[in-house]
Amino acid sequence: MSHRFTLSFTALPEHIDENGHVNNTVWVRWMEEIATAHWMADARPEDVEAYVWVVTRHEIDYRANVGPGEQVEATTEIREGPTGARFDRHVIFRDAAGKELVRAKTTWAMIDRTTGRLARVQPEVAAPFLPG
Repeated sequence: MSHRFTLSFTALPEHIDENGHVNNTVWVRWMEEIATAHWMADARPEDVEAYVWVVTRHEIDYRANVGPGEQVEATTEIREGPTGARFDRHVIFRDAAGKELVRAKTTWAMIDRTTGRLARVQPEVAAPFLPG
């Protein structure tokens, strides 16, 4: 369990736009994939069963890009505890040389699967993801 999680992605032909590099929508999809993988890896099973997360906001800085076949490493980090139903994630994508390509802050809201309503993130749900 950790406030930080890393995952690698490879730019496939279907990820490439008319400019010859990864399309911005793909970076957003990868942000969702790493956040979901982190939740599935570190959340308690009863929390995975009870809750689902939705994005409420993305702030993204695109600094560089990659082309077909190139691999990137994404790291997602939760730097502070939740506010009500919301948790912020910071995501950084780096190329094979360690150069920062994309930096983002995403805000996620927790939804109770049974009611379909926002649910305040309880301390026991947040605990596996908090720093230090």
